[in-house]
Amino acid sequence: MKKVLLIATGGTIASKQTDNGSLAPDITSEELLEYVPEAKDICQVTAYQLYNLDSTNICYEHWIGMAKCIEQNYQKYDAFVITHGTDTMAYTAAALSYMISNNRKPVLLTGSQKSIYLRDNDARNNLINALIFACDDMSTGVHILFDNKVILGTRARKTRTKSYNAFTSIDFPEVAIVDGKVRRYIEESEQSEVKFCCVARPSLFVVKMFPGMDSSIIGLIGNQYDAIVLEGFGVGGMPNYDSDGFYQEIRRLIDNGKIIVMTTQVTHEGSDMTRYAVGHRLAKLGVIDAEDMTLESIVAKLMWLLGRNLNRNHLIKEFLTPIRWDRLQ
Repeated sequence: MKKVLLIATGGTIASKQTDNGSLAPDITSEELLEYVPEAKDICQVTAYQLYNLDSTNICYEHWIGMAKCIEQNYQKYDAFVITHGTDTMAYTAAALSYMISNNRKPVLLTGSQKSIYLRDNDARNNLINALIFACDDMSTGVHILFDNKVILGTRARKTRTKSYNAFTSIDFPEVAIVDGKVRRYIEESEQSEVKFCCVARPSLFVVKMFPGMDSSIIGLIGNQYDAIVLEGFGVGGMPNYDSDGFYQEIRRLIDNGKIIVMTTQVTHEGSDMTRYAVGHRLAKLGVIDAEDMTLESIVAKLMWLLGRNLNRNHLIKEFLTPIRWDRLQ
């Protein structure tokens, strides 16, 4: 029987109603297991309370903490299940995909839309299925398990705020379906030795473009951060209007060594700055095309690369190198 470490970090799955009627994490890792007594028939599971936070409050410091917890226990356990709030789960899954490379052991993030203490909930099903997938001999790497679906950590996005099918695999097939047993669609394997690089630096800003936006905001933000992610229109373009201010601000920032990444506000099929003139001139300037990466993976990967203190050229090369199918085009 495989040994699994259950790492609890809070979230809705571990929440109870407060005096004012709102929900807040209050259920411990040991109490979570009490709600799923059938877990003892699946694996030897040990519960560990790492955090007890609403995932809105989860940030890069907690990603590092989770990665280090796995690193410290890597030789003791066969698999790891992290219970986590849904709001930032996709960011955490992406970050762990970068911090733990060549990972032969499964790391499953799961949670729920309703607390495990409620009579009718999705929490018990998600937790049990996460344990089942974690114990499957073919499971490796970081994934999210939610509503019976197993989604690659670098391709996941929360697309519904209340429904049980809250997560979607963006432009990539689901790895498996788990409903008491594993039905696998994608086979994964890791041959190299696992490597941990538990660093991140949040010196970046995401700018969502909107029609009529003042170009000066790009310069103001760029002066404060090392990297900017631009959520452009369509396949990735920047308006020029009459002053051509956006182009001038971006050229100045790149000349000063800043990292500028272009992505799209559109959920599917990614960006392609070479298609239209409004994007092509930015590509020639040195703006990096995120192509079909999710925003969650872009943010997590940039933070991780910035944390490694790479020079600009090395950082760009590493960003463009696919990791765990984060870039497909």
